[in-house]
Amino acid sequence: MSGVFEVLAEPHRRQILTLLLEHERSVGHLVEALPLSQPSVSKHLRVLREAGLVTTRQQAQQRVYRLQLDALLELDSWLTPFRAQWNSRLDALESHLDATDPPVGRTGQDNPTSPGMRLK
Repeated sequence: MSGVFEVLAEPHRRQILTLLLEHERSVGHLVEALPLSQPSVSKHLRVLREAGLVTTRQQAQQRVYRLQLDALLELDSWLTPFRAQWNSRLDALESHLDATDPPVGRTGQDNPTSPGMRLK
């Protein structure tokens, strides 16, 4: 799994994976979508392919790349406890905000008996 982290540490590789998440693409389409030269995109694709994160197929004169989601399952499994901790903290924050928010219609602007508001 450390190899996947090393591969994903490079921002352009993450951009490539994001583009491939939408649909498979040729090298030419990736070059058009990225601020990189064709040799740089090909180098990143080779690294992604060697890590098992993308697959390739030949289509006429082009190589078409596709995201290999199964390769990310190990990473997802590793992240699961962190995601659970994050969700737990968000739930606690939501509970805290619910407990401290004034009920609707009871804010200083809505309540005519609050200080700063005069009754006519």
